[in-house]
Order: sequence, then structure tokens, then C-alpha cells
Amino acid sequence: MTNRWWVYQKERFPIFAHGPLVIVFCLAVLLFSALQGVDSTVPSITQIAGAVISALIMFFQLRVADEFKDFEIDTRYRPHRPVPRGLVSLPELARLAYIGAAIQFAIAISIDVGLVPILFGVWLYAGLMTKEFFVPEWLQRRPAIYLVSHMLIMPLIAFYVSAFEWLCDCSSMPNGLGWLLALAFSCGLVLELGRKINIPEKERTGVESYSALWGTGVAIALWVLSVIAAVASYSMAASYLPLSADHLQLAETVLLLGIIAVILFPHKKRKIVKGKNIIEPSSGLVALLLYLGLGPLQLLLG
Repeated sequence: MTNRWWVYQKERFPIFAHGPLVIVFCLAVLLFSALQGVDSTVPSITQIAGAVISALIMFFQLRVADEFKDFEIDTRYRPHRPVPRGLVSLPELARLAYIGAAIQFAIAISIDVGLVPILFGVWLYAGLMTKEFFVPEWLQRRPAIYLVSHMLIMPLIAFYVSAFEWLCDCSSMPNGLGWLLALAFSCGLVLELGRKINIPEKERTGVESYSALWGTGVAIALWVLSVIAAVASYSMAASYLPLSADHLQLAETVLLLGIIAVILFPHKKRKIVKGKNIIEPSSGLVALLLYLGLGPLQLLLG
């Protein structure tokens, strides 16, 4: 019999899908600081592993928080999901999240105690998100504010990951850090909007989507604006690195990818091959390319 936790991760937190993006995200954030140094010293394997493991746990904890927030809606409209159908329980998920927190704390203590206050800050904001900032009904009536408030966790995680480099090496924060955090926020918007834009025939009652909420045209327009914001943030952040590759060419490629995704998206109800939504996979590719271009490719090509 297949292990139920293996089934859960496949359905709700696919590690082989999320893992590579998280690894590239962490490498980009760490190298953004490291490559600005005089000797461009690559962070140690301990720093990289600690940042990647901590970030992966953070994203899992956010998934657990969503399971708690969405339990009633899932039970009513999406009983096929793991928690409503009884594959795993909320208390079990909570225990795993707390075990993850203990691991994060142990990593922070072992690498640099200065990481602990930043980690607590990320936990605090994540906790407020779980409680919907204690104004759930107000936020539900204002989906744009809801979206922005929840995506602010991304630059907080990026700031924590970056501290594994500059804080642990007793150096100052890197120049252009604000643009790096803006990139994390913008890519978060791209990914979040992308996964909640449905092709018309895939809209379902009780399943929230921005295409159903705002209309397909508006939702896609906001996605495109998020892609543009991500590319602009990437370009500004990349200007602080001694790039050997042409980062403007990568930026243009990502913009072209966004345009192609919009053109191929079925705006009207019609049958398409396997009913695929090109926006969602394109969102992951946009984030992956921009993070690769910010640090990892520079290291490989430089």
C-alpha cells in the first residue's frame, strides 16, 4: 500500500515540483549577496543546505496553514482532497509543522544566532496570515488586499534566506536588496495569480479563482502586470551584479514567454488539447528563469 504521506505530498505539496524552484530561489538570493563581494565567495554548503531546508519547511508550513483555513470549504466543495477524505488529519499536519519549526530553529541556532529574530519575524507574519490578520470577513470582501497581504510573506522569506549569507559572514546587507525583495514579491504574485486563473470550462462552484472573481480578462491582465513587475525588479536587481551574461536578453525572453502564454490561453469556452491551462506552468517557468538569471547562471557563466 502506498504510504499516505507520500500520497499527501503528491497531491498537496509535490516536492519534486516545488523543490527545484525553492532550491533555485535560495541560490539566487544567497548568490545575489555573495557575488557582490570583492572575492565573490560562494556560500558554504552548510549555509546553502540550511537555507534550502528552512525555506522548504516554511512553504510546507504555509500549505498546512491553508489546510486549516480552507477546511470547511474543502469539506463542502472539495471532499476529494486529502484532509476532508480522511487521508491525513489537521492535528497530524500541525504536529509536522511544529516539528519543522523545531528543525528551523535548530538550523538557525547552529549557523548563526542572529538568524533567530528574523525567523521569529517570519513565523509571526505567517501566524497572522493563518488568522487572516484577525479580520477574515473584511479581507474576503477585498480580494486584492487579501492577495497582497499574503504575498508579503515572500520577501520576508527572501530576506531570511539572504541573511544566511551576509549575516553569517558578518558583512552588511547587499546593495539592491530592496529590488531582490521586490522580485520575490512579484514572482509570488505571478505564481499565485497563475495557479488561480482557470480556463472557462474548468471553473467550479466553491473553488476560488481570480478568473471567476474578476473575470478572465482582468485576471490575465493582472498576471501580465505581475510578470512585467517581476522582470523590472529582476533587471534592477541584476544591475548590481557583475553579470557576464546579458540579463536584458533574459528579461526580454521572459516577457515574450508571458505574451505567448496569454495568446495561447483559451479566453472562450472551447475544447483544447487535454484542457491545459498554459498560464500556470508559464508562471513557474517565469519565476525559475528570473531566479536562475539573478545568481546561478552568473556563477556558471562567470
